[in-house]
Amino acid sequence: MGAPITSIYAALCGILMIALAMRVSLARRRYRVGVGSGGHEPLERTIRVHANFVEFVPLALVLMLLAEMGGVTGWLMHAFGITLIVSRLLHAWGLARAGGESFGRLYGSLGTWALILVLAGLILLRQA
Repeated sequence: MGAPITSIYAALCGILMIALAMRVSLARRRYRVGVGSGGHEPLERTIRVHANFVEFVPLALVLMLLAEMGGVTGWLMHAFGITLIVSRLLHAWGLARAGGESFGRLYGSLGTWALILVLAGLILLRQA
């Protein structure tokens, strides 16, 4: 039993992760910093955008995979995947623009957290 829908969103997340990693590499070159941020706040934000993606997306994808393998309907799986992509794009855009509060950062984080909670709850309910 495969997971074709989760595979699509995992691939899209892979592309997005490489794009974010490239932004870090380019910023490191611009500021001539090999490790850390060198005290450059824009570089620190760029690093955190990538790191936050790496911190949350793997778990979201694992939960999506388990949900799809557990028989969750296709349209709902696509809704989960779209929520993940949109939330991560919003978060990246919001944090890249400013280190403080922003629409993108707030709703990107909330969307990701809500997705993880809904998927976790759905999986637990299906196991009961």
